[in-house]
Amino acid sequence: MTILPRRSRLTGASSSDRGLPNATVARLPLYLRALTQLRSQGSQTCSSDQLAESTGVSSANVRKDLSHLGSHGTRGVGYDVDHLRAEIAQAIGQTQDWNVVLVGAGNLGTALAAYPGFTSRGSRIVAVVDADPARVGEQVGDLSIESIDQLETIITERSVSIAIVATPGQAAQDVADQLVGAGVTSILNLAPVALRVPEGVDVRQVDVAAELQILAYHEQRKGHPREEAEVSR
Repeated sequence: MTILPRRSRLTGASSSDRGLPNATVARLPLYLRALTQLRSQGSQTCSSDQLAESTGVSSANVRKDLSHLGSHGTRGVGYDVDHLRAEIAQAIGQTQDWNVVLVGAGNLGTALAAYPGFTSRGSRIVAVVDADPARVGEQVGDLSIESIDQLETIITERSVSIAIVATPGQAAQDVADQLVGAGVTSILNLAPVALRVPEGVDVRQVDVAAELQILAYHEQRKGHPREEAEVSR
């Protein structure tokens, strides 16, 4: 199989083929979460300022993002919470459940497999697989770990289109190749490597260590007056 340079439509500058800018797509789940919270509190309408405060997004960006959905709100009233929730859910594919396979049953993988919050947000982990024969059959949440040798069968029989890669870095590319070969077109990569996938396969990279390094950079720039004073004594 020829591996082409990675193309991740959700992380580029635009996504004209999907009709929404990528930055907007990335923020819509935040709005949906905020609207769900408002609805649970009994709110029937909300303003862009309320959504901005709940999500950390500027009210100008909120209005711009929602305008892409055709929602402009009503002057003096705001947005209808239920209607806007339905629009956003439709836009980001939350009107159906998506079956997910999780590859890698290490500490991170097992923690994710046991997390109950995915189902309420449209994703359902239907299988956990691992390359270690000794792990096969172990219970993780409501699932039993299965052999990676069964990966293609699992993907086909359980209609999986999204995968989470939670393997060590050295195994991630081989796993990605197997996933793509079996028909998976969307991958959430938690391994600390960049994956090479064919055109048309979307990859989202989550590197917690890298995010901590970015925070360390900002922390260093803030300076520590007390420490500096002690050093100068």
